[in-house]
Amino acid sequence: MSAVGFTPEPGDALPKGDGIGRGRVRRTAPFIRLSARTAGEAAVVGLRGKLTGADSSEFHIRTAERYTELLGHSKGALMKAGQTLSLLSTTPAVPVEFQPIYQAALARLRDEAPPMAPELARVVLEHELGRRTEDAFAEFGWEPLAAASIGQVHAARLHDGREVAVKIQYPGVANAIGADLKNVQLLATLLSLLLSLYARRLNADARDAARDMSGRIVEELDYRFEAANQARFAERYREHPFIHVPEVIGELSTGRVLTQDLVQGKSWGDALTCKQELRDRWAEAIWRFVYGSYARFGAINADLHPGNYVFHDDGSVSFLDFGCVQQVRHDQVDMGVAILRECLRGDVLGTWRASVEIGYWRSSDPVTPEEVFAWWHESFRCLWDEQPFTITPEYAASWIEHRFSSTGPSANALRYLTMQSDCIQWTRIEVALSSVLAELHATNDWAAIVAEYQGHAPITALGKLDYAYFEGRDEHEVPSYSQA
Repeated sequence: MSAVGFTPEPGDALPKGDGIGRGRVRRTAPFIRLSARTAGEAAVVGLRGKLTGADSSEFHIRTAERYTELLGHSKGALMKAGQTLSLLSTTPAVPVEFQPIYQAALARLRDEAPPMAPELARVVLEHELGRRTEDAFAEFGWEPLAAASIGQVHAARLHDGREVAVKIQYPGVANAIGADLKNVQLLATLLSLLLSLYARRLNADARDAARDMSGRIVEELDYRFEAANQARFAERYREHPFIHVPEVIGELSTGRVLTQDLVQGKSWGDALTCKQELRDRWAEAIWRFVYGSYARFGAINADLHPGNYVFHDDGSVSFLDFGCVQQVRHDQVDMGVAILRECLRGDVLGTWRASVEIGYWRSSDPVTPEEVFAWWHESFRCLWDEQPFTITPEYAASWIEHRFSSTGPSANALRYLTMQSDCIQWTRIEVALSSVLAELHATNDWAAIVAEYQGHAPITALGKLDYAYFEGRDEHEVPSYSQA
C-alpha cells in the first residue's frame, strides 16, 4: 500500500459531518498561524527574561495547551505525531523545569482525544457491519472508553455474554491523513518545532522522519490488517503466563471496525503509582514481549506508547493495538544477535565486522573499530554494568544522546552510520521502549535476561515461566531465529 497514493476503496463511502478537516490548506493553516504566533511570543518572552528575570512558566503552559488542543482536534497523522512525541520524555527540555509541562499536555493525546458523537459512531458501526447495532450486540456502551488518533473504543457485550471492545474508525480520517501525507513539509515542520523544545535533539532529518511516520500511519488505517497482525500475536502468546493479547472477533471486524475481547486492568497512569516491585515485573514483561517477539518470530508491535498496555495485579501485561507491526528478516535478527554477542564479549573487531556485514558501516569508512564498538557498547550499558540495573530517565536520556547526538561522544561513528529504511522503525521502537522503562524506574537483572537469547538458562522468575511456556509448544508453531 502506497502512503502517498492512498485513497479509500471504491464503494467505501463514509458518512459526512465528522468535523475532521480534509483539505491541505484547511489542515495546514492553523498550524502555520500557531507556529508564527508561538515564535513571536517566544522571542518576546526570552528577551523579557534576559532583561528582567521574569518567569516564563505561563508562556510554556499556554503553548503546550495550544498545541495539544489543536493536535487533538486534527486527528489523523498530525495527532499521531503528537502522540509519538509524547514518548520522548527522556530528553531534557530547555529549561529543565518546563519539561513536565509539555509532556503532561502531549500525553493527554494518548488517552483524552476529543471523541465523535454517539450518533455518528452508530452510523459508522452499522454502515461497516451492514446491520443494526442491536442485532450484532446485546449491549453497547456509546460513551467511548478511549479516543485516539484514528479511532475510538467502546465497550459492548455479545449475545453469548462475551465482553468485547469495539474500535470504530473516525469517518473521514483516511481523507484527512491523505491530505497530511501529501504535505510532508507540514509534518516535518511540526516535528522540528516540537523537537526544538529539547536541548539534545536526535540526529535525524525531519522530512525523513515524517515520511517514515506517514507510512506507518497508513498501515493502521485498514483494521483488517491490524486484525490479522493481532490474531498472529494472540496465537503465539495464547495462555502465556504474563503476556496477554486479546482475541479478535473476526465476524464483527471490518476495514474500519475491530472487535476484540475486552481487557480490564490498570492504566499507565495507575501503574506509575504502584509499588516498585510490581512495576519491575511489568517492565520485564514488556521487555520480554518486545525482544522476545523480535528474537523468536522476527516481528515487533511497533506502537509502543503506554496507552496500548493494560497492567494487571499479578504482574502480567495485556498488549493492545497491532496496527503497526514491524517484520524483520531472519538474517537481520541473526546479525543483530551477533553484534550484541560480540559487543558483550568485549570483542572490538568482532563487533566491527558484524556491523559492517549487516551494512551499518562500510569497511572503507573513516571510522575506527573502536569507535563502532563504543557506539554499541555504551548503548548496552544496562546489559553489562553492575546488576540489577535501574533504568532511570537520566540513564535513558544519556543513552539517547550517546546513540543519536551529532555532537555527542559517538559523533564520528554516527556521521557514517548507514541505517536501512526498515531499521528506522526499530530506532523509534528502542527510543519508545527506553522511555517506558525509564518512567517505570525499572530495576532488573537485564544481563541475565538477554543472556537467555544466547542459550543461557533463565534466572529470573518470569524467565523460567517464559522458558517453560515456549518449551511446551511445537517448534514449528513457535520458531526461534536467535540461535547464538
